[in-house]
Amino acid sequence: MNPSHKPVLLEETIKSLNIRENKIYLDLTLGLGGHSNEILKHLNNTGWLYAFDQDQNAIDIAKKRLESYQNVTIIKDNFVNSVKRLEEIGIYSVDGILMDIGVSSMQIDDKERGFSYSQDSELDMRMDRSNPLTAKDIINRYSKEELETIFFEYGEEKYSKKIVSNILKEREKKEIRTSFELNEIIKKSVMGNYETHPSKRVFQALRIEVNKELDVLEKTIPLLLDILNKEGRIAIITFHSLEDRIVKSIFQRESKNCICPKELPICVCGHKKKIKIITKKPIVASDSENKENPRARSAKLRVAERV
Repeated sequence: MNPSHKPVLLEETIKSLNIRENKIYLDLTLGLGGHSNEILKHLNNTGWLYAFDQDQNAIDIAKKRLESYQNVTIIKDNFVNSVKRLEEIGIYSVDGILMDIGVSSMQIDDKERGFSYSQDSELDMRMDRSNPLTAKDIINRYSKEELETIFFEYGEEKYSKKIVSNILKEREKKEIRTSFELNEIIKKSVMGNYETHPSKRVFQALRIEVNKELDVLEKTIPLLLDILNKEGRIAIITFHSLEDRIVKSIFQRESKNCICPKELPICVCGHKKKIKIITKKPIVASDSENKENPRARSAKLRVAERV
């Protein structure tokens, strides 16, 4: 397999799931099937894997990779709908959950998808091609305030106001259609004041907005904890600080019996602890993996266990 398509933190993730051979597992980000393939190696004929992805191209590739296994069900959907979809087929609890968040290397490399600022392609960025909203729609239709908000909050872009100002000027002349057209606007806006590629943060923000990534993540994790059996584990790999912050916050909240404000003398929230945190600090890739797969440098793995 091409190193760029090798699953990040593969060995660490599989080990952290503490897989039991006859149990039920979820891979909520199937991708090319790398993590799923490894999970299935650890299951016997009575164990089962349910794998979700919203990208039909990825599903088609993963199906071929996993075709020798009889104990896997692949479902095309956003993982925010996973609990509902499982209930529809009579699955109400599982014993382990894996989430590998973010855009895949295959999606970035596919020029038609419009995820990359390094290739000149139409601004798209949809993980699910049936989603009507594209990055081009956002750039050309969102208001000044909306664009400034998503660039600042989702991209942590300190030049968001200047970039948006120039986007508004350009789109009055003509529709902004391609990644390189947007690149030129961004470069003109930041005037050399950048350490990495000047478009990196804006493209991240657009991708998050198109796919509602942070909203979906924040909504889904609590639902998943409710269907995770006792001693079952959830392992989540993130690739930027916004995702990691959400995972860390939810894990911390759900590992406590009380989440009342500290100034209250007694607990009135009634909150019950659901998990214990396995990774006090996130697991990161080894030096050797970082050399083999540069994408691994930003990956963080957090793991929790149901109590």
